[in-house]
Amino acid sequence: MATSVRRTTLTLPTAPLGPENPLPALRLPREVHRVDETTRAALPPDMARQTAYEPLRSVLPVRLRDGYGRRRAPAGLDALVIENDRLRVTVLPGLGGRVHSLHHKPTGRELLYRNPVVQPADFALNGAWFSGGIEWNIGATGHTTLACAPLHAARVPAPDGGEMVRLWEWERLRDLPFQVDLWLPEDSDFLYVGVRIRNPHHRPAPVYWWSNIAVPETEGTRVLAPADAAWHFGYSRTLRHVPVPEWDGADRTYPLRGAYPADYFYDLPEDARPWIASLDEEGHGLVQTSTDLLRGRKLFLWGAGPGGRRWQRWLTEPGTGGYAEIQAGLARTQLEHVPLEAGEEFAWLEAYGPLAADPAAVHGEDWAAARREVESRLESAAPRAAVAAAYAAWRPYADAEPAERLATGSGWGALEVERGGYRLPGTPFDPDTLGERQEPWRRLLRTGAFPAWEADEPLTDPGCSLVSPPWRDLLEAAPSTAAAEYHLGVAQWHAGDRAQAARSWERSLRWSETPWALRCLAVADTVAGHPARAADRLLRAMDLVLAAAPPPAEAGVEASAAADGAPDAHVDPSAARANGGGPARVPAAVAAGATALDAGGAPGARTPAPAPARAGGGHDAGAMGAVGPGGAPGEVRIAPVAPAPPAGFAYPAATEAAEAALGRETVTALLAAGRAGEALTVLGTLRPAVRERGRFRLLTAQALLARGDAAAARAVFDEGFEVADLREGDEALSETWYAIAERLVAGDGGAVTEDVRQRARAEHPLPERYEFRMRPA
Repeated sequence: MATSVRRTTLTLPTAPLGPENPLPALRLPREVHRVDETTRAALPPDMARQTAYEPLRSVLPVRLRDGYGRRRAPAGLDALVIENDRLRVTVLPGLGGRVHSLHHKPTGRELLYRNPVVQPADFALNGAWFSGGIEWNIGATGHTTLACAPLHAARVPAPDGGEMVRLWEWERLRDLPFQVDLWLPEDSDFLYVGVRIRNPHHRPAPVYWWSNIAVPETEGTRVLAPADAAWHFGYSRTLRHVPVPEWDGADRTYPLRGAYPADYFYDLPEDARPWIASLDEEGHGLVQTSTDLLRGRKLFLWGAGPGGRRWQRWLTEPGTGGYAEIQAGLARTQLEHVPLEAGEEFAWLEAYGPLAADPAAVHGEDWAAARREVESRLESAAPRAAVAAAYAAWRPYADAEPAERLATGSGWGALEVERGGYRLPGTPFDPDTLGERQEPWRRLLRTGAFPAWEADEPLTDPGCSLVSPPWRDLLEAAPSTAAAEYHLGVAQWHAGDRAQAARSWERSLRWSETPWALRCLAVADTVAGHPARAADRLLRAMDLVLAAAPPPAEAGVEASAAADGAPDAHVDPSAARANGGGPARVPAAVAAGATALDAGGAPGARTPAPAPARAGGGHDAGAMGAVGPGGAPGEVRIAPVAPAPPAGFAYPAATEAAEAALGRETVTALLAAGRAGEALTVLGTLRPAVRERGRFRLLTAQALLARGDAAAARAVFDEGFEVADLREGDEALSETWYAIAERLVAGDGGAVTEDVRQRARAEHPLPERYEFRMRPA
């Protein structure tokens, strides 16, 4: 049959992504994929240079995706099916263009690990990611920020006279457009994938690319590549050169023979054909090869230890088999970024298909013979010359204009094309893709002024920030408003100019007191070593968000002015709910530890000096923190424990996202400042839907432990919870568990000695449900 392309709907149990985090990601999450200077100095010169080249400072302008949970329900996902007589390829354009399935029709084999659910977990650079299939990792070291984002998709002419599917987007971490062309020639057993990354700017750009292929994993699975050595990288953050296949007493080409998760970046000889294969005990499986530009090859394994097995189960549903990842990239390792010169492009072709080899040779003790067997079978199935010829045939079609749009991505590419006037044949970023998120920036581009926040606008979202130099220049020239100064500060922070960023946020506060500028200044305080001041600012930001939260209309609850009419009177909606709908003036619920900030920004002053006046009102940034708009000192207006809303009531998603994001940072800051009691008070103010999340249950346990109540902290763990947004490599669960155990063993006021630590681990073993450690304990 001729190759066909069709739309369909794939129904899978899916945990909704939820709203984005409205707070700009000013700092990187704890990054596990980095090496220290000592390790870097011992690397080959080209690797050392590329590991140090343009590492990320943050994931700006991309927003974090941490609003998902773990409740799955059947959901219809838009899918594209590319099919001929030999293969059926299923693609999810709304989820990063993930190839969900590669089904070989003659044998009935699924060549990929096909996850039966979509369960987000915190593995992408910006959070949400899910396992399975083939993903296209672009941007920077780690899983792409586009893992759960929609891509543009269209039919385009194929070199053989048929049609292929083009996926494309504007990658925002590096400001680079890219495309992925999925071409399945008639009667072919191999899917060809043409990839192009373009740099339309007048400066070099760092590029990162790894095609990540999830493959089924059993005891008999072996991963083969044309290498006798590899660079091993584990979650202890060490990079070492090791032999292949045997190292440290085991054959590491079998994924289940390792105990802990690890990366093996194969050291391919310069003249070797680049390929990697995953074959089962019968010698059957998937092989990937490419033109020579894509030289990196990697195996990622979860290992057979309890942490790796727990992560595997976390990412899918019970009864699903495990998986490993085989990958192909532009550099030797994923710790490197490669420079792409101004006006240039990287382009290559990949091929994915079935492979059958002699199992005796594949699994024999002679590694060289095993590799020769696979390479010989690959040359018969997909000759190196044929792949090179397919690349040459595809290149002219990379500029072919789409014939029919199949899916729509974001409007950010259209905005960048409008600003830069770029001409990008084959990847149109049409104006009709622009939306509400881009509109303020389009107005800045066209008028020179960034739209002001409306006075009655809900305090739930400050809008997306842009941080590249051209947008920063436009913001610097724009008239000063609370919104313009806020976004300018974010761009300046991203550029490394922290002092100017703080000044911009202070100017934003002079125009209008918002939780967004307060929170950004709190981050600056934290980085500068002022935890108490950071906590005070976040308390005030939290107060503003809680004050803006609408009460449940269904309950007939309305917040009204406090009866005494004092200038610092404050009606907190959650307190009003607690009082059955009547007015409620919430006093300094965390009064003992709360302090105002003086006009110069120093903590501890109970009465701030008057702020300099400026059009637009408000106070100087130094007078914020725990001080209200009326200037009353020392009052942090946080409500008592908020009750559950009426049955059937649901707060707006953006309101809940703002409360959760600021609540998490506020509690974390209070704990860092040694103010556990106030942290518990803030936790009590959160609406139940937020407070009951696993992340906040963990924070509750940590606050109880910090306050000295280890038994209550342990009770939280014993009750059970799941932290849906647990970060890859995060050991907070095990660390908190053992800290509680040590305190229980030591007793009140007892010293935590090495003997106590050993007893705590023996008497209080970590339950399996909290075992996510990815390295030796």
